[in-house]
Amino acid sequence: MEWLERARAAEQLQEWDVAIALVCAHAECFSDDPDMHDNHLWHMDLLARAERIPELTERALTDSHARRRLNRSLRERGMEAALRDRAEDGDRGALYVLVRLMCETGRVHEAQKAVQDIGPDDQYAHQIAARDCWQ
Repeated sequence: MEWLERARAAEQLQEWDVAIALVCAHAECFSDDPDMHDNHLWHMDLLARAERIPELTERALTDSHARRRLNRSLRERGMEAALRDRAEDGDRGALYVLVRLMCETGRVHEAQKAVQDIGPDDQYAHQIAARDCWQ
């Protein structure tokens, strides 16, 4: 598997364009081939690590894996406002990430307000705020 070795080497060297191109050619979302699916997840991870947020954001419109990786990346980068914007635009995953972040940083009232403002009928968001903020 020459391409795989080349992709891993490019990733190690942070040659993102090379790594992304190689992995993308062997990736497929929800493939019956588990290797193709794993490569798809790797591809989303490479996009995040390469800080290709616009590309990941575009893919997130139709790809749940891209959406989850984008939200995680925004959290890792401390981009709370972007998470809030995504949540307000209807991305429930972004809401959950945002609420967990607020809970983990001791902002119980902000977390509860975010749930009330963005997802007042979202029982899972309420559950996260109740469970994660009080542990």
